[in-house]
Amino acid sequence: MPESLVAGIGCQRGCTATLLLELIERSLQAHGLDISAITALASTDIKQDEPGLLELAERLSVPLIFFSADQLAAYEPQLTHRSPKAFEHTGCYGVAESAALALASQPGKGPATLVISRQKSPQATFALASGPAPG
Repeated sequence: MPESLVAGIGCQRGCTATLLLELIERSLQAHGLDISAITALASTDIKQDEPGLLELAERLSVPLIFFSADQLAAYEPQLTHRSPKAFEHTGCYGVAESAALALASQPGKGPATLVISRQKSPQATFALASGPAPG
């Protein structure tokens, strides 16, 4: 796959890196993708101090980028699922898909598309987006 693949992650407070990794690996496996294809992680800025997210980025050796609710709200028209509960907690209707799309469509990268729409576990959500290949 020539694109840059980035993961968007939403999670409850206290969600462990292991639980996040299980959700991601299960989702990727179902789509025939390997975790090594992920080049970065993204989430909402209210999770900047979330130990499980920070540990996950460290384990995968990828950057973890955070976006504000206002930045994530711009991707609402592209969401496959809108969660009033997520909005209540974060100010946006879908952290995983919005964060993945926001990171994949960083300025200069062009439009992003969802490769894997929102996947859910009891404690977390995951989505994968791609942007055009660099260069």
